[in-house]
This record gives sequence, C-alpha cells and structure tokens, in this order.
Amino acid sequence: MNKLKVYLSIAIFFISPMLFSQTSTVKIGLLKYNGGGDWYANPTSLPNLIDYCNKNLGTNIVRGNISVEVGSQELFNFPMVHMTGHGNVVFSEQDVVNIRNYLLAGGFLHIDDNYGLNKYIRREMKKVFPDLDFVELPFSHPIYHQVYDFPKGLPKIHEHDGKPAQGFGIIYEGRLLCFYSYECDLGDGWEDPAVHNDSEETRLKALKMGANIVSYVFDNQ
Repeated sequence: MNKLKVYLSIAIFFISPMLFSQTSTVKIGLLKYNGGGDWYANPTSLPNLIDYCNKNLGTNIVRGNISVEVGSQELFNFPMVHMTGHGNVVFSEQDVVNIRNYLLAGGFLHIDDNYGLNKYIRREMKKVFPDLDFVELPFSHPIYHQVYDFPKGLPKIHEHDGKPAQGFGIIYEGRLLCFYSYECDLGDGWEDPAVHNDSEETRLKALKMGANIVSYVFDNQ
C-alpha cells in the first residue's frame, strides 16, 4: 500500500465519521508551523468562533485552541484546520507531503493573514501544490452565502494598507480545499471584544463569515 493510500485510509476513518455523525463531536485544529511566525496569535479567536457556531449553527465542536503540527499524522483527526500569523512560515519536506495528502484526502485549510503572512504562505503553498495557484473567488461563491449573505465577499475587519479584503482559494479537481482570507483579519474580529475594541457590528460580521467557512467545510467535505 503506497503512502497516499495509507493517508486516505486514515482520513476516511477520522474525517468522515466526524463530519456526518449527528452524535460525535468535531475538532477544529490550530495549525502549528515552523519558521518563526506567530502561529499562536489571536488565542481567543477559535474558541469564540466555535462558541458562535455551536450556538447559531447547531454544531457540536470541541471548544479551545487544539494545536496540531503541519507534519503530524494527528492532522488527519481534524476536518478543518485554521492557520494565522504575521511572519515567516517554513514547511519542511515532510510538512509538504503531509499537508498535501491531508487536503487531497478531504481535509480543509483556512489561512487568515494577520498582516505580514502573505508572501511567506504563498511561497510555502506553492511547494504543496506546484501546479496550482491561489485564485480569487467570485462574490457569487457559496462560501459567501452559505448561512449568512456577504454579497461583496469578505468583510473588512481591520485596515492595514488600504487594500480591499480578498478571498482566495486553491481548487483541485473542482473542490475548494484551501480558503485564504487576505487583508481582512477575520481572526482579529473573532477575538474577545477587549482585545481590539472592535464594535459589536464588526465582530458579528467576522463571526458570521467564520461560521460560513465552517458550514461550507461541513457541507462539502
């Protein structure tokens, strides 16, 4: 049995029951990577998003920041992993193979640029999929309308360089397997109100868009 088939077997065992069982709980992972970037930024983000989804979408997601390393087989325990940070990212050869197999097997990666991540994550994701590029998703894409309607795409949560918020994807054989929110700072909007002093309206936009991502993953993976 080749390595990809082994990974696919792991994915079928771990991912499918979590996505489709009404009684099981689901975990969203926080991706831990090397290179010096602060993968641990926004510590209250995922717990708050999970609380919002459990309350408003009826999901049963385990609350907390459950970190998982890019090159670990534990990655296959998560139907979705979230990645954030401001700085450098370096994927080893093992990391590249592992996350590629995870994504091809049905996993999903949400990358949220917390300002400063862009040039590094684009470089590293090119290692993962040399023949694929990030493409900007049209505003009509289901991820913007899954539960809550965002007719103009990603909401702008924090201002950095005066650029519009953009949502990019990596699509393989018609399947969106990675969503990249850029110049948006969704994760900042998920944080506790006291962290950034965002208005409740701004936080709610961020949480609703995050809920769209979670719902899209659960419905399409």
